[in-house]
Amino acid sequence: MASPTQANRPIRIGGASGGFTDRVQAISRLASDPDVDAIVGDWLSENVMTGYGAGKEKRRLLEQERGHALSFEERVHNANYASTFLQCFEPAIGHLQRNGAKLVVNAGANDTELLAQVVAKMTRERGWEAKVAWIEGDEVTDQFKDLMAQGKEFKNLCNGKTLKEWGHEPLCAQAYLGSLGITEALKQGADIVICGRVSDAAPTIGLAAWWHGWKVDMFDELAGALVAGHLIECSAFITGGYYSGFKDLMREKKHLNLGFPIAEVGSTGECVITKEKNTGGLVNVETITSQLIYEISGPLYFNSDVVANLGDVQAIQLAPDCVRVLGITGLAPPATTRVGITAHGGYQAEWHFYLVGLDMEEKIQWMEEQARYAIGDELLKKFTCLKFQLSGYTGLGDNEMSQERCTADFRIFAQASDKELFDGTKPDGFARRLYETVLQSCPGVSRSNDLRQSAPKPYFEYFVTLIPQSVCNHQVHLLFPSSVNTPTSIPLPPSTKEYGPQRSYDTSSPIPLSTFGPTKPAPLGYIVLARSGDKASDANVGFFVRREDEWDWLRSFLTINKVKELLGKDWSGGRIDRFEMKNLRAVHFLLKNHLDRGYNSGSGLDTLAKNLGEFLRSRVVDVPQKFLDRGRI
Repeated sequence: MASPTQANRPIRIGGASGGFTDRVQAISRLASDPDVDAIVGDWLSENVMTGYGAGKEKRRLLEQERGHALSFEERVHNANYASTFLQCFEPAIGHLQRNGAKLVVNAGANDTELLAQVVAKMTRERGWEAKVAWIEGDEVTDQFKDLMAQGKEFKNLCNGKTLKEWGHEPLCAQAYLGSLGITEALKQGADIVICGRVSDAAPTIGLAAWWHGWKVDMFDELAGALVAGHLIECSAFITGGYYSGFKDLMREKKHLNLGFPIAEVGSTGECVITKEKNTGGLVNVETITSQLIYEISGPLYFNSDVVANLGDVQAIQLAPDCVRVLGITGLAPPATTRVGITAHGGYQAEWHFYLVGLDMEEKIQWMEEQARYAIGDELLKKFTCLKFQLSGYTGLGDNEMSQERCTADFRIFAQASDKELFDGTKPDGFARRLYETVLQSCPGVSRSNDLRQSAPKPYFEYFVTLIPQSVCNHQVHLLFPSSVNTPTSIPLPPSTKEYGPQRSYDTSSPIPLSTFGPTKPAPLGYIVLARSGDKASDANVGFFVRREDEWDWLRSFLTINKVKELLGKDWSGGRIDRFEMKNLRAVHFLLKNHLDRGYNSGSGLDTLAKNLGEFLRSRVVDVPQKFLDRGRI
């Protein structure tokens, strides 16, 4: 049974899931290893949370209409928790009971208590009286609306707009809790802790703090665990998933069945990252760097319990698939925490034409002008968003390419508050108007055989801001016999600190690019790796290289203005922040409000900014010939 019996031994924590689509066997595989002390997983994300929040409001209205609460079975049928977590949990029950690994997960969404009850029921039915706890306090809808009524001004962290400027009616609000409730639940004997929305790294911090007996003001230790949690929170992202050097794995036949990561967190907060034995993937300094620079916003990484300073972080390869991470220091947390506000945005639909051949610019002009004419000025004014986009066209190609490889997608994307505007059965509906252009199209056009996307579907707007931690009703509930018969309230951090904007800068001592010798035009990604991601409508991207002389070139070459240049037409004029991680040979950029409102309502294709880094790696720049002579990545 996993327990904090050896103060000097690291706790071994497996990362089982980075999202609701992760592999069903994740928990089972880690729980079947008796050397794994605990397992964490995240089945939630900002885009998933909005749907669950809206779903709970829908259920509340149903109960209001009926005049009574739904039964347990009805609530399960209409549940607003991550159902895919249960698919992963059920086959792991026997392994968890046998080997004693603790399980702490972000999966409860807006029905955390209900999910905990379902988990307890499932274990009882398998003959195991598991000690299940659940964490309350992330749902702050009422508190948020009270603060609004009191006149408190909330500003969007991405674009600076106020709620009034946002113009939508808040439906629900969910804050990101810290790790202290998890630690308390484990102290009281919990085997399984179900969280609604704690921060991504909170399960790892909570487990490490429980195991090592850390105090709440041990900021260096907590910050180390925060980074360890960040590294394993996306499961295979750190063992080869989304890795720019992916061809290395393919050459060695390691690209299948990427192993789930394991963080060995020591008493000082330093960690060693490994992975499951006998699996694909790899753990090296580059995969560590890839995940470390993913979805961060600057040199300070904020959490409700601690703030980690990433400026001096180091990664050292100890052995194959074994990397030590150190150099992290901690600061007091802010008095606030991140909160996401969900609102109904309206309805959206899209239409796809496939184009091929010569004169593509003239063809898309023809198609857009015909579409606008068919829709008509009166209807056009009623759309809150209407975009015409060509995707996948890179030129004519060579004679060896097939017709399908030369075909591009012309996408018409629309949003409006009125669902009726999209009714394809009506003469004046969006889809029906576009039908009229089909027989008038330019040459080399076909339409999709699947028109379901042209039907309206609801979408949600998402507003990210900060809320005082003091309004979160952070409590631990135990679903097993205990000397504590009432929920345990979690105190606020004993000390907090106010933080301003993150430090942003171009390199302090650039080296003249001419000193690197002759250059040749080549894609940046021939010598530079990258990883990118999203946080609401912000996007981040980090670039890093393998050698010291390449680092001097990268930090001197890759300025804020150069990134704007590489973005080209995709730079919308928003602020770009930059900082360096010298020990990892990495340069990080935060693109403020780069995504069109983020995943839930965005009109673009790369709604999560997962493609941004690879797009920028494909941009042609002047690369020193001596670097290219070493061979491309």
